[in-house]
Amino acid sequence: MLVGICGKTNVGKSTFFAAATLAPVEISNRPFTTINPNEGVAYVRVKSLCSSLGVRCSPRFGSCDGTYRFVPVSLLDVAGLVPGAHAGRGLGNKFLDDLRKANGNILVVDCSGATDPEGNPAKPGTYNPIEDVLMVEREFAHWVKGILDRNWRKIRSEALKSSSSVLKALLSVLSGLSISAQHIVSATAAAGLSLGDIMNWSNEKKLEFSFHLFKIAKPMVIAANKVDVQEAEKFLLELKRSLSDYVVVPVSSEAELILKKAAKAGLISYRPGDSDFKVTNPDKLSRQQLKVLDLIRDKILRKYGSTGVQNCLEELIFNVMKYIAVFPVEDENKLSDHKGNILPDVFIVPQMTTPKELAYMIHTELGRSFIYAVDAIKKMRIPSDKPLTHRSVIKIFSSLRRG
Repeated sequence: MLVGICGKTNVGKSTFFAAATLAPVEISNRPFTTINPNEGVAYVRVKSLCSSLGVRCSPRFGSCDGTYRFVPVSLLDVAGLVPGAHAGRGLGNKFLDDLRKANGNILVVDCSGATDPEGNPAKPGTYNPIEDVLMVEREFAHWVKGILDRNWRKIRSEALKSSSSVLKALLSVLSGLSISAQHIVSATAAAGLSLGDIMNWSNEKKLEFSFHLFKIAKPMVIAANKVDVQEAEKFLLELKRSLSDYVVVPVSSEAELILKKAAKAGLISYRPGDSDFKVTNPDKLSRQQLKVLDLIRDKILRKYGSTGVQNCLEELIFNVMKYIAVFPVEDENKLSDHKGNILPDVFIVPQMTTPKELAYMIHTELGRSFIYAVDAIKKMRIPSDKPLTHRSVIKIFSSLRRG
């Protein structure tokens, strides 16, 4: 699972990334602080299984506190975008190229309206963040259309054969974007077009198709960053009202970063995504630091329920992209692997994943030798083509023999 952190330059993308991952990145109030993409690991919460089952899990990756299992996902913070990037402005297509492999994106906007179209600092309330969303949509659409234009001769030649040949040609041309056949079919329908009529697609139709293709294949959640600034409240309401087809999450990346660093230093007790924290070592905090923590509690946590960083990740993966978490085990009775580790792994997979598809995700040979699967909690055999459910524990039986 790879999540892209994208948006206009200088809106707090790198702060969001640092808050989600605690990875060391350069953060400053100027355009193009990030040039080469930053890569890191964040964690999404899955309601714990071990506490309800009366066992204690042994995560190979991530952690579990008995309430939540924290499952790792990869994050990619890419270079900021400016209008005309698809035509070479700013860092040009670098921003777009870096996001090719992302399964979905978190689009960070400056909800305080304090960043101009070029990413320069401005007076809060000056620029409407809705324009940032529209700009990113346009740049994505023009970028995809540019790929189509460069390969249009090949696509048109396949169109002379059949609609299925057109689909294959589009898949080939767009393979670097991790685009599926279903994405193409859905985008064609959403644009009111037909692959059989592709010979007659105008530039406007190609752009409309490209717009829907990226929106379907690379779903986004909007992180309305800097909600702690007074001017952000009116823009947050406008974002939610005007962009009802997106999930808009109020975010204070800076607050999350402060809380995580304080927790790491042992100064507070804080779990990402929680609506409050507890000061555990007040003697080591200055009066100013305590004041900052009080402001975070009053202006952000009590008002919005969290800093929003964790919510963005989980809204995108579980609600927008509709992925689920499954726990594969080797021993269905002990819920463990062959070493005795209980519930050691969690796989974040698409909602309609079947047991056989899961087997291939674990290991190609396991998929090839798949016989059947069992729900280890219900002790029931699962049809190989039946979609798995969220938080299910799965034992896969195969013809493989452990050496």
